[in-house]
Amino acid sequence: MNKIISGQFLKFGLVGLIGMCIDFSITWICKEQLKLNKYLANSLGFSLAVINNFLLNRYWTFENNTHPFAGQFAKFILVSVTGLLINNLLLYLLVKNAKNNFYLLKLVVIGIVFFWNYFVNFLFTFN
Repeated sequence: MNKIISGQFLKFGLVGLIGMCIDFSITWICKEQLKLNKYLANSLGFSLAVINNFLLNRYWTFENNTHPFAGQFAKFILVSVTGLLINNLLLYLLVKNAKNNFYLLKLVVIGIVFFWNYFVNFLFTFN
């Protein structure tokens, strides 16, 4: 339990910030430049960030590369897809019910999903 409040949580946060930069960049390129549907763009940004985050979290944050790569990646994908569903659902509900900026709402949703991702990955994926 001490790892939750130690440097591991901070590392997860830093990896999350890197992932958020990837997510926002890809989302913006796909939505604004390629004119893709905003939810498809959101999913693509999220997916590329997930791949990056898995690798950084496996080898740096949790330093847990003794488990088989494929099995651990499958768990991470399961957690991430669930996070994506939560992400898109919350984004849909916020966009539908508010006239705020899409990217501001996306930032709020990322913050919420961050806590889901950390605790489930801590307890399930990298345990």
